[in-house]
Amino acid sequence: MKKAKILFASDTAPIRGFAQIMKEEPHAVYGDLLPHLQQADYSIVNLESPLSCPNGLITKSGAAFSGEEEHISALKAGNFKAAVCANNHTFDSGLEGFRNTRALLERNRISTVGAGENIFEARKELSFEVNGITFALFAISEGEDMLGARENSYGVRPWEVEKLAEEIRNAREKYDIILVSAHCGLEYQPYPSFYVYEAFKLWADAGADMIIGHHPHVPQGMTCFGKTPAYFSLGNFAFYQPVKFLHRKTGYFLEIEADANGITTHRAVPYRIEERNLRLLTPEEKADFETLFSKLSAPLSSPGSAREAWNAVLAYNGLQGFQNELEKILATIRENPAKGAAMLRNRVTCIQHSSQWIDGMTRIIAGNIQDAPEEMIKMVKEFMTREL
Repeated sequence: MKKAKILFASDTAPIRGFAQIMKEEPHAVYGDLLPHLQQADYSIVNLESPLSCPNGLITKSGAAFSGEEEHISALKAGNFKAAVCANNHTFDSGLEGFRNTRALLERNRISTVGAGENIFEARKELSFEVNGITFALFAISEGEDMLGARENSYGVRPWEVEKLAEEIRNAREKYDIILVSAHCGLEYQPYPSFYVYEAFKLWADAGADMIIGHHPHVPQGMTCFGKTPAYFSLGNFAFYQPVKFLHRKTGYFLEIEADANGITTHRAVPYRIEERNLRLLTPEEKADFETLFSKLSAPLSSPGSAREAWNAVLAYNGLQGFQNELEKILATIRENPAKGAAMLRNRVTCIQHSSQWIDGMTRIIAGNIQDAPEEMIKMVKEFMTREL
């Protein structure tokens, strides 16, 4: 029976320290990961940046950035056939920046999924065929900064959990393999938000063959819902952050093999994000990563322990964390009202933030914000503070 080898890489943006490298030496940024990218039958990347900025950057809750048209060479050098656009940076340069980026990708035979000029475009799955095996890729995001597409307005596919489950069920008869890309969850935390866990399980129950998460910018673990593998966060890919925290400099891509009957194998390939490029981990580093990955994955084996892991995240951040966040927002509103307003609006409207605040405030009111397994709280602290 024929097989297809699919590769999925996470957050990529030609910005900061990688901007010039990805323009002038497009192959070099991938380092010794390049053979993996080139050997895949079909490679997919989460493109977390427009490649055009005709009218400047928008005002939003977090950072806004854009690459340039010349950066298309880096995506081509990586052998990417599809770009996921369901993320919180696709519209950083507005509608025109998105239109230009999508046209540029399509001219270079790179398909897009997960964003559009209305909700119908944004919902549309990407269908492709490899070695006679038919695939559907659905892409969903949280629609941060009120940029979820609607019937008459552009944006990314918003967090429509039940709607996507319905679409997966309807697609089950049409495609051999159904993949779901989900840009979601609270940034930098070792364990996924519980609403993410619940959504992944629902999509698995609906018939997805694999679910792939990204957005936290750090690696998180995985579990299987029945026969469906679910990876909660791949961490960054070609996305440079000028920090020393180990786990923001570590990520993994997925190598997936499938035949017409389903996923046959899947494996995480970890790497380090260096100053000028990506590189595979040394044997010692890989062993350390595998130990970490096992610890990150262990609580995800059941809803009860996954909830406890989320409670540990809330406990580590604690009352002081919420106070610090409020003070930061208030200070920003005083100095830059539009920016501060965007931050506050996003805390209310975006599920990654609203779920954290609702769950955290509920536990503070009940007096149990610190009630979580001690070993899990310790794990969160070590993860959040470990440096290179």
